[in-house]
Amino acid sequence: MRTFNAYHMYTLAFFGTSSFAVPLLQRLAADARFQVVVVGTQPDRPVGRKHLLTPPPVKETALALGLPVFQPERMRSPEALEALRAYSFDAAVVASYGQILPQAVLDLAPQRWINLHGSILPRYRGASPITEAIKQGDDVTGITVMIMDTLMDHGPTLSTATTPILPTDTTETLSATLAQLGAEHLPTTLFEYLEGRLTPQEQNHAAATPCALLRKDDGAIDPTTMEAVALERLVRAYTPWPRVSIQLAGQRVQLLRAHVGSEAPGALSINCKTGTLIIDELRPEGKAAMSGEAFLRGRRS
Repeated sequence: MRTFNAYHMYTLAFFGTSSFAVPLLQRLAADARFQVVVVGTQPDRPVGRKHLLTPPPVKETALALGLPVFQPERMRSPEALEALRAYSFDAAVVASYGQILPQAVLDLAPQRWINLHGSILPRYRGASPITEAIKQGDDVTGITVMIMDTLMDHGPTLSTATTPILPTDTTETLSATLAQLGAEHLPTTLFEYLEGRLTPQEQNHAAATPCALLRKDDGAIDPTTMEAVALERLVRAYTPWPRVSIQLAGQRVQLLRAHVGSEAPGALSINCKTGTLIIDELRPEGKAAMSGEAFLRGRRS
């Protein structure tokens, strides 16, 4: 392994795609201990009803910072590997990238591909850890800085940091909180590891719990099969995607905000397997968002 003096600046490759990775990229780019030499991200994708080709948030950030951008369709392709070989880097940082990196890529910087994961590993390995923490009713979550291997969130850990989950948190708000926490926490952990001051710790693999990649139809729910408290958590967990949707008054509606309560005059409520859910805001299919009260008035008119 190479040795570095105290004044060495470490060169980095950065791989990320979603807005979760943006604060970390910004922080690393501003840190005098590091130089980001290339940013890998997913290709531009069609977005919205008009299918406008849209760059991922990390690409927009990288271009604003004047950093080279690398957008392979598949990191497993020989062409992607050869393109990445053109860059020389001491270590790589990965956050919410969206592709599994093959061993040939990890071998470009052995034991120096560092991942920021949105849970306290080994809890919630997989693609939706933030959503799962809200869905399961956890009070606390956090981030883990870990060394990558070819298995999903399996490698040894370097450090963790925790934060409470608020009763009002959605996946969107909690993701923003964890993104900032990771941006504050990872750079020093990375530097200490590269300097040889941190020893990686093997995970307790027997305690690992998985979480799956979410699909659009995961949000289609029959309220009578769920407890009201669990459905309220699911509404927050599936915000902003895939959203909880139910059949209500002969049409499908998305639940945007809700709380557990009891039936009251003027409030739109639904009976669950146990308990009652009050719908504060919803979006009928093909229509704009509206309050539960407005929806109820429309049904009566």
